[in-house]
Amino acid sequence: MPTRSPKKTHAVRLLESKGITHRVTVYDDAGEFHSGEAAAALVGAPAETVYKTLVVLRDPPSGRPMLVIVPVAGQANLKTLASARGEKRLRMATQKEAEDMTGMQVGGISALAVPAGRFDVLIDEAARLLETIHVSAGARGIDVELAVDDLVRLTDASYTTAT
Repeated sequence: MPTRSPKKTHAVRLLESKGITHRVTVYDDAGEFHSGEAAAALVGAPAETVYKTLVVLRDPPSGRPMLVIVPVAGQANLKTLASARGEKRLRMATQKEAEDMTGMQVGGISALAVPAGRFDVLIDEAARLLETIHVSAGARGIDVELAVDDLVRLTDASYTTAT
């Protein structure tokens, strides 16, 4: 069962410093979950409102790495994303690359917790239909719900076709 907690991650501090309305949910991340529905159940939200953040790299490397925010119930389609972004080829970062680049553990990566301008932040078009969205707060087991417009504005995200 999720609990509300005043846990302070970089993402939560950013939201507070900007006066952004948000809700933090802390859940037990000790158990492995293997589906979007399970992740949504952990935060007590409909699956279509819960998103994950993936680290995607241009191949060969050119330009900034990307943080791609997609629904947990879906999968990123790298060919579709490459086509939408005018890239030849993209690849998922390895776990080590993702953790080294972001300073966060896979499963807890948040676009709200990385230095501005270090990544191109992309969010799947499906998020346009939502009022609020659930994303990682920058640590495993900590979720933050906020308005989609606030997420886009704070991370300088662009909408794209990613799934």
